[in-house]
Amino acid sequence: MYITIFGGSKLEPDDPGYGDALRLGKMLGEAGHVVLPGGYIGSMEAVSRGAAEAGAQVIGITCDEIEKWRPVRPNQWLTEERRYPTLYQRIQALIESCDAAFALPGGAGTLTEISMMWTLLLTRVIAPRPLILLGEGWQSVFNLFFEKFNSQIPQDQRSWLTFLPNVDAGVRYLTTLNI
Repeated sequence: MYITIFGGSKLEPDDPGYGDALRLGKMLGEAGHVVLPGGYIGSMEAVSRGAAEAGAQVIGITCDEIEKWRPVRPNQWLTEERRYPTLYQRIQALIESCDAAFALPGGAGTLTEISMMWTLLLTRVIAPRPLILLGEGWQSVFNLFFEKFNSQIPQDQRSWLTFLPNVDAGVRYLTTLNI
């Protein structure tokens, strides 16, 4: 399967979250999946490294606008780079190229990616596929969102999101799917 990973760019190698992302990449790579991280730093680098060290194909989805905004280059662990001019095209490629997506902890960009994919699933613009949010942070954020906007988000729309506590539970869940 082609697995997109959304996640933050702020993680450093000594952060426990970096180790989680590294392990996710390794587990997905060992299972024979192609990994599509954003291709830069932080959790994207960790997932790329873990997958590459496991012998997997790692396709970095990069864009000119990010590199114009922040002086960063694609990480060294990519086996292939797919470059787009705009951030919007990059997010679209991350979503449309995958059979399933994981979201690790992150910031505004990660929340945007989750929201965009969720909306495309809801409106059936893209074919159904798993959107798996890892960690208690996402569960807390969305629980508050559901509580505050309860009447706007029916249960059938919530069911497109799968919340799991950690990387290990996420990979176990992925193995139960018939994709």
